[in-house]
Amino acid sequence: MKLLIYLPALDEESNIVNVINNLPKKIPHVSEINYLVVDDGSIDKTAALARSSRAQVVSHARNRGVGAAFHSGVQYALENGADILVGIDADGQFDPDEIQTLIEPIITDKADMVIGNRFTRGRPKYMSQIKYWGNMIIASLVSFIGGQKMQDVSCGFRSYNREALLRLNIFGKFTYTHETILSLIYQELRVIELAIKVRYYPERKSRVAKSLFRYAMQTGKIIFRIMLDYKPLMVFGVFGGAMLAIGMGFEIFLLVYYVIFSKFTPYKSVGFIGLGFGIFGLLVLLIALVADMLNRIRVNQNQQLYELKKMRYDS
Repeated sequence: MKLLIYLPALDEESNIVNVINNLPKKIPHVSEINYLVVDDGSIDKTAALARSSRAQVVSHARNRGVGAAFHSGVQYALENGADILVGIDADGQFDPDEIQTLIEPIITDKADMVIGNRFTRGRPKYMSQIKYWGNMIIASLVSFIGGQKMQDVSCGFRSYNREALLRLNIFGKFTYTHETILSLIYQELRVIELAIKVRYYPERKSRVAKSLFRYAMQTGKIIFRIMLDYKPLMVFGVFGGAMLAIGMGFEIFLLVYYVIFSKFTPYKSVGFIGLGFGIFGLLVLLIALVADMLNRIRVNQNQQLYELKKMRYDS
């Protein structure tokens, strides 16, 4: 079994050599271990130091985000015949010795994707309260959308088997963590969490969540797009149903008023408002049906992409 450990890195010259040197050299049931550093537009010596540490390097000409770095890691893993891909940060906050634990469910065929869970013991030391709350809110949202209880959906320390890599069709460049979970759950792959240790540094700022507002907006956009892709009937149906219910409420009020007083005055406008809401709600419900039809087409396209990738990479 062939393992690829990939590290997304941006200006990590002070950490990259030490992190690579501490990566496991041997793991039971793994015949080959390779290291890949995805240099996401670094302006320091990250790429050169990674090569000197006998890691393969894929470099982006400019900083494109951890989502784009993940794309490069998946592509490299598929092209080079990796059976398992493990992502681990290049700043040393995760323990490389736990890679063996993280891939064990994949080796024993109990999971297709394993996510490191940083929060089994609550908020980690030096993690800000607002970031912790933000992670909890996003985890609750992803759990609701995916129909599976998750506690840590933003952790980058995770592993994938080859089946999961072949089925991933993601588009987010800013981040990928939530999109991969929902994509694989909706394709009925086995996604589990395992407790891991994490070490935060009080002086170090997040490269992904430099601005919590921007991070929340970007993440929300990705999750909303996934909901449109996988649950269009729910998104448009709820909105359209709400508009239709409001319209009916106005019309019922006007009807009751007419029954009691035998006139519409002075509430004629209520009828027109209700009619507007009702027509708009019906249009949105019509869009919901069309979107649901398109969703079935997308599911078929995903299957076709999966088959094409298997032919390309596994032949």
